[in-house]
Amino acid sequence: MPGSIASVFSEAEDFETALGQEGCLGLLVTGRGSFRARLTQIALHRLRLSDVEEQLTRIAFVSVPAGILLVLSTAGNAPSPVWAGIEIGPNEIITIQPDERLHTRTDGPAIWSMLRMRERDLLEIGRAVAGPDFIIPGGVARWQSSSAVIKELRDLCRAAIRTTRTRPFSMADVEATHALEQQIIGTLIECLSTIAEEETPTARRHRDMLARFDDLLHDGSGRSLSDISAALGISDRLLRECCKIHLGMTPVDYRRRQAMQRVYRELRGGNIETATVSEIARRHGFTSLGRFAAEYHMIYGEIPSATLRSSYGVPPISFGGRRVRREVE
Repeated sequence: MPGSIASVFSEAEDFETALGQEGCLGLLVTGRGSFRARLTQIALHRLRLSDVEEQLTRIAFVSVPAGILLVLSTAGNAPSPVWAGIEIGPNEIITIQPDERLHTRTDGPAIWSMLRMRERDLLEIGRAVAGPDFIIPGGVARWQSSSAVIKELRDLCRAAIRTTRTRPFSMADVEATHALEQQIIGTLIECLSTIAEEETPTARRHRDMLARFDDLLHDGSGRSLSDISAALGISDRLLRECCKIHLGMTPVDYRRRQAMQRVYRELRGGNIETATVSEIARRHGFTSLGRFAAEYHMIYGEIPSATLRSSYGVPPISFGGRRVRREVE
């Protein structure tokens, strides 16, 4: 059944949860300052559209749901995330096949859109419209189309988002909603009727390796990075190179920032009468408490004990909503 939801977030955990249905397994905030994000989601009959505005840099680990094809695009000249080490140009879109795992990062404020559709539905319609040779390459693929067609797709998606934000009940108009979906799918098929730049075998191996790297970081073994490289069957140097391309940082920094975020989240939800900063920090691998406190203050703008004492939440965000505002139709 068609519907829409518009949400504004000032907590990364809430944003991570909302993106979970899009396949997000984890969100690591790497920027400093107050977290702000807006997410608008529209569910049509065969198509789901998500529009995202983010303020802080972050890294997300994504697993595409089974049977679902993701189509990613920019918002014109606005910066967009880097997907599996690939930057999306203004006249480009990226497709990601079902069950693929990858990392995506932002290098600053970003605006981007995601279309979700069952792969078999898109192939069925695409072959009926464009001919039996219509295919979507495996893995991650980048497509370049004419600026006019890309602009049309972008304009249709943005129009749907604007309608949802200004007139949320409009999604109840079944006839108009169906017509909008048909327009978007038809334009998308036109974009995908060009020749794609397919993922190379080497790029795929590196992407898969980084997904396994993330798995090993969370298996609770506490093994060293050299041991992790050995388990992955690669050199430390290759791991560093892949992390730089996909994550924008070294594996050491990535692991440490993950641990720091886990400490931050535990302090936010901790009980000051039963929890201590030193216990929480040591539990997440920080042995030098002085260095930990200095690094924590640099990232979060306060000392760890202040986080533990503070009540949950932050001041109102600039988008004008509450900590999390949801309008559902």
